[in-house]
Amino acid sequence: MLKRCVWLAAIAVLVISQLFVNPAVAAELDEATRTIKLNEEGDTLVLSLEQVARGRKQFNYACATCHSSGITKTNPTVGLDPESLAGALPQRNNLEALVDYLENPTTYDGLTEISQLHPSLKSTDIYPKMRSLTEDDLVAISGHILLQPKVIGPLWGGGKSTYSAPGTGEV
Repeated sequence: MLKRCVWLAAIAVLVISQLFVNPAVAAELDEATRTIKLNEEGDTLVLSLEQVARGRKQFNYACATCHSSGITKTNPTVGLDPESLAGALPQRNNLEALVDYLENPTTYDGLTEISQLHPSLKSTDIYPKMRSLTEDDLVAISGHILLQPKVIGPLWGGGKSTYSAPGTGEV
């Protein structure tokens, strides 16, 4: 019971801290911080300040219910952290791959289409929040996911590895 309370308290602190961060923070991010991986070839893209602000807003609107602070509530061992994204097949650690995932989601191993289980543009009838998202929104959301490890560090998508008791691997 204590382990569960610690886990819930840690998530509550992260969520509450995100509510009080000033949206003007985007203006404080320099170009190097806003540079993210564009594709598997290693090309990069500098997110505009507008994309940073839009990505945060749209992520909170459409994704944060299940992915608050980059953690996947349905499977906390696979978050939106860089290591988890790089471990997916195909890798999802770049902007183009994440946009593709939001359009055509597949299982972590890439073998099975899961648009009936994960919000996507293919499943707007099941996930109405996806109806209002444009291609620019998907780019901004994907940029937000890739930017957050640079902004908040290892707490982004940390899951059990970040919130576990030292040396136990348990929460």
